[in-house]
Amino acid sequence: MSPHAHHRRDGSIRRITLHRLKVPLTTPYKLSLAEIRAFDTVLVQAQAGDGRTGLGEATLLTGYTNESIEQSWRLACALASRIAGESFHAAKNIIDGSRAVAPFTVTALNTAVEMLERSAYLNTDKPVVVPLLALVHATDADALTREIDGLIDQGYDTLKVKIGFDVDTDLARVRLIQRLVGGRARLRLDANQGYGREEACRFARSLDPEGIELLEQTCAAGDWNAAQSVADVSRVPLMLDESIYDLADVDRAAELGVASYIKFKLMKAGSFWRLAQALTHIRARSMEPVLGNGVACDIGCWMEACMVPGQIRNAGEMNGFLKTNGSLLQRPLTVEHGCIRLDPDFRPAIDQAVVARYARASETFPPA
Repeated sequence: MSPHAHHRRDGSIRRITLHRLKVPLTTPYKLSLAEIRAFDTVLVQAQAGDGRTGLGEATLLTGYTNESIEQSWRLACALASRIAGESFHAAKNIIDGSRAVAPFTVTALNTAVEMLERSAYLNTDKPVVVPLLALVHATDADALTREIDGLIDQGYDTLKVKIGFDVDTDLARVRLIQRLVGGRARLRLDANQGYGREEACRFARSLDPEGIELLEQTCAAGDWNAAQSVADVSRVPLMLDESIYDLADVDRAAELGVASYIKFKLMKAGSFWRLAQALTHIRARSMEPVLGNGVACDIGCWMEACMVPGQIRNAGEMNGFLKTNGSLLQRPLTVEHGCIRLDPDFRPAIDQAVVARYARASETFPPA
């Protein structure tokens, strides 16, 4: 292809608008590292010369990334001011320069550009059905019974239980949930780095494996020795999440033999093609990829759902959009029988009134 032909196809960014949002949740989301009542999100809307819009999102949570919402907002504004007017190719090169220090922010900007480029990863030519997992919130037996029965009736066959608070309390709650589920659904247990090494080993050793799909990230992200100790005693398969940022971390997990599953999030990857590369690499290292972000709004969850076909064989974790108090989209994602259903013609469009309600700041580049 001649450079001129390429140039004609490769459009440019006419305008880019950023919104810093605080998106309230319907129910507080309790993790061992925080209780979240609202998502801190940077929303990207990039416009091409022909009027098409590309979207991107970074939802910041300390513990998932070293980026704070303040840092992300400043960097997003600085990068947006540099890429306005640039070709798609040049814009991605500029954005990528910050990937090592700010993967979430870079992903938001890069995916907006990739959407303008009509990335093949976002094009579903037939309806796609993506099974989701559902979170179990309740603590007492009666509330748990109602919640679990309700979720199973809605079609969810994988349930997530947050642990990492207190070993004995967590074990008792997991045993109760196992009894109430009675084999009707798989359980994922997620400690979000909440345990020290001794606690994690005691928890993993004490579990009844019945119905448990996996145990996720028991100890601090950087503590590979602890991960090794837990792997030595665990009675259930293990998954790493916060420990994994790049392919080198995937390789390390494989070489140490400390995980059967690796969870990856689009926001960590930097772009669609890097995410696809990571998922392929996880499987090449004889581990099973799990995809999805429970702390993300509609755009991030939609993009991850588009990446599932042919890549993922288990319940997706891209359910953050179900936690927020209303959708950021004019036409919300469809959820039926515990699955996201994506129709071929679906293209997300932002509900500007909702964005205006949740916006703490907005900037457009080049400035009007």
